[in-house]
Amino acid sequence: QVQLVESGGGLVQAGGSLRLSCAASGRSFSAYLMGWFRQAPGREREFVAAISQTGRYTLYTDSAKGRFAISRDNAKNTHYLQMNSLRPEDTAVYYCAASAQYWSTIQSPRETKQYNYWGQGTQVTVST
Repeated sequence: QVQLVESGGGLVQAGGSLRLSCAASGRSFSAYLMGWFRQAPGREREFVAAISQTGRYTLYTDSAKGRFAISRDNAKNTHYLQMNSLRPEDTAVYYCAASAQYWSTIQSPRETKQYNYWGQGTQVTVST
């Protein structure tokens, strides 16, 4: 079992920045591929970014490229999502997720079904 707890959400003006954190407890954090997803009201949960177990590989949704950066610190059992140049359309509940699959064999890190564990979410609201 892995327990995931997100933090760092809040209210920010358009153009501002936030850094989300996801703290993991339980089984070895470094064994998991980690991802960030988000869900806006009335919409399906969507992929934002993912990072491999060692941090060597990352993947972003198109809207996040150049603005968001995913990273991890295996010594601290934590991974992060640095979000810059935030837009109102980034408003959503952000979830971190852990997958026991390897980057080289996972079918797609973009799919929610590839992840075994989820956090409770943290709200990000971007005002105009």
